[in-house]
Amino acid sequence: MSDVLNLAPEIADLPAAARGAESPLSKARKGQRGVIVRVGGETGQAESIDPEELERRLLEMGFVEGALFEVLHEGLFGRDPIAVRIDDMRVALRRREAAAVTVQFEEA
Repeated sequence: MSDVLNLAPEIADLPAAARGAESPLSKARKGQRGVIVRVGGETGQAESIDPEELERRLLEMGFVEGALFEVLHEGLFGRDPIAVRIDDMRVALRRREAAAVTVQFEEA
């Protein structure tokens, strides 16, 4: 599914601050920003939801390649869930689901 919707800018087109190592969104801390590189349904953990369904839901919520994000809030217990601003929208999701989103963080 993600092969069809490829809106990711070329790495050379990204600002220098957005170029960095790719990492899952689940590792993000409050205040971190960056760009979404890839969206998939695989989280690396056993899931009760089908990977294709998770990918579809993430895409519908605005987690598309090339979108800018910022982590706005972390939950109290285990830093879960997280609130993320995607372009002009705010979305809350579990870190387990955020593991399916690959991002590049801006360097501080």
